[in-house]
Amino acid sequence: MTDRRVTVITGASSGIGLAAAKLFLDNGDKVYCLSRRSCPIENVISIACDITDDSAVQSSIKEIISQSGRIDVLICNAGFGISGSVEFTDVDSAVKQFDVNFFGAVRCIHAVLPYMRTQTAGRIIVTSSVAGVIAIPFQAYYSATKAALNSLVLSLANEVKPFGIKLSAVMPGDIQTEFTAARDKITNGEDCYSAMRRSVETMERDERTGMMPIAIAKKMYSLSVKKHPKPLSTVGIKYKACCLLIRLLPIRLANLIVGRIYAC
Repeated sequence: MTDRRVTVITGASSGIGLAAAKLFLDNGDKVYCLSRRSCPIENVISIACDITDDSAVQSSIKEIISQSGRIDVLICNAGFGISGSVEFTDVDSAVKQFDVNFFGAVRCIHAVLPYMRTQTAGRIIVTSSVAGVIAIPFQAYYSATKAALNSLVLSLANEVKPFGIKLSAVMPGDIQTEFTAARDKITNGEDCYSAMRRSVETMERDERTGMMPIAIAKKMYSLSVKKHPKPLSTVGIKYKACCLLIRLLPIRLANLIVGRIYAC
């Protein structure tokens, strides 16, 4: 058992998850990393876990409960990206994208909810993306997973409100992480879709000059301690303005602008 807040972070071995693990640890939390790779930060407890495996997720959460007696914060951060045209991205690749990004979060949420309900308290924070609001060409499936996460958070927030559980989705824009290099680029169909290469190059250039992961980690920590956290939030004036404009402009015009930005 522990009197410290217990925080579980998926994908805390690199990028945003790693930055969050360090920040939450520095602020006194007992931090667990659920990932296929160990978190390199001393005093973060790593548990090898494939979030696409139901039994592995359930077993990992039970182990944490056995060690610490509770889970106060769950951060569903693990994920990856694919790029390519809708037409030439095979269905298996699209299913894998959803299995990790969306259903990976769902599995973790399923595993912690019984304990949080018993506690009548808990925070669940999901790493979404501005792409969940602004659908990016040649990143259709990635955008769709993030839009699905936003809907999940909004719906579930109302379902679990009577139990004192609060949900938030953080929507990063362009971030400097290993995510860019790890993206699965599906190049089939480049001869048909002449804009695809330019679009992906534009996106990756923006990522390499984007914000540092600590900016998102700070937002996550702020949401984890706020009495009334926003269900959907992003970081940075630029990205907040983009999300606002997308909501205010006519859909046809907004989508036309996005297409122009990404070389379509």
